[in-house]
Amino acid sequence: MKSKAELVKSSVFFAGLKTDELEPVIGLVKEKKYERDEMLFFEGETAESLLFLASGVVKLFKTSPDGKEQILSIVHPEETLNEVPLFNGGLNATSAQAMMQVTVYSISRRDIEMIMRRYPLVASNVIHILAKRTRQLMTLVEELSFKRVNGRLAGILLENAVREGQSGVRLTQRDMAAMAGTAREVISRSLRAMEDDGIIGFDKHRLIIRDRNALERMSQTFS
Repeated sequence: MKSKAELVKSSVFFAGLKTDELEPVIGLVKEKKYERDEMLFFEGETAESLLFLASGVVKLFKTSPDGKEQILSIVHPEETLNEVPLFNGGLNATSAQAMMQVTVYSISRRDIEMIMRRYPLVASNVIHILAKRTRQLMTLVEELSFKRVNGRLAGILLENAVREGQSGVRLTQRDMAAMAGTAREVISRSLRAMEDDGIIGFDKHRLIIRDRNALERMSQTFS
């Protein structure tokens, strides 16, 4: 896990700042730990601080009125959790839940605003970061709208395969269903079909990708 100083120095939010400019920023960072399944924040709450994930894995999700969960992203170390609501002054658009024990570093909204006023370069970095988030959301909408379930599932497996080994977290079929926007039973059938075709395998419940090329081709399949 990176220290506060290491994370601030490597963060794209503060890219371009000199060492003497980073030191006061590091002093503003606070640390908090969460246990597995603990909620970091809820949809509809005011975003009071910018949250950086220092260790562990967190899922960002929305819940429908009937309780159905849609996972929008899986957040990994060195990524942020809530920059959009923080910078537009709105409420959290998603809820965040720890998928394992996590450590979070935070900088308050007031301090971030002060940093941007003092260092215009940081404000420029924020613009680029928000533009990237917009593109990611557009890609998610496209995939949910036009890709078949197998294609969406293949993309999920590819995206999380390497990180899974790094973080120690494994997505359940329920998680995959919530990410793909479908039912767990559909994911189960799709995984069995991939296994029958030799694309994936299982070792003591751990999913193994046996044919990455086939999975990549499948992830590009649109309806």
